[in-house]
Amino acid sequence: MLAANLINFFVDRLKVHLREKGLRHDLIEAVFKGIEDFDLVHIVNKANALKEFLKTDDGENLLVSYRRANNIVRAEEKKDSRNYFDSVDENLLVEKEEIELWKILDPLYPNIQSLLKEDKFETALTKLASLRAPVDAFFDHVTVNCENAELRDNRLHLLSEITSCLNRVAEFSAIEG
Repeated sequence: MLAANLINFFVDRLKVHLREKGLRHDLIEAVFKGIEDFDLVHIVNKANALKEFLKTDDGENLLVSYRRANNIVRAEEKKDSRNYFDSVDENLLVEKEEIELWKILDPLYPNIQSLLKEDKFETALTKLASLRAPVDAFFDHVTVNCENAELRDNRLHLLSEITSCLNRVAEFSAIEG
């Protein structure tokens, strides 16, 4: 109990410190949501990297890609009363754009994991920004809510993978604007 109280105290102090250093409250929440370890240096580095990255075109584009994918998945989960976080079945990827998106996304997740363990947040965010063009192509040419239930579910799994990959760096749904 004492250890938990001490950690909560340090977390609260760190949040105040980050706000005093000019970090927006939504970015602080994005960094702290779902955090597994409380390495304070790690958290500060991640918060600063996210702040700087979101000032760039790549950062804005990454946020747009996340929101497009997340909004569709959340709406369909609510409508269907189920979760679409599941593995993508490569055999059900039939459109060129969904195949291309998966070719980039599938190896990206472990790569991002490695970069995060090495505190290479800027590099991880830059790699994630590479999803923008394939996500845009996917949305321009692939109908997610098609009549084939297997294809629809698999496409929702694919979009869920995008949000999951991005949420490894920070909880992008907490970011405003």
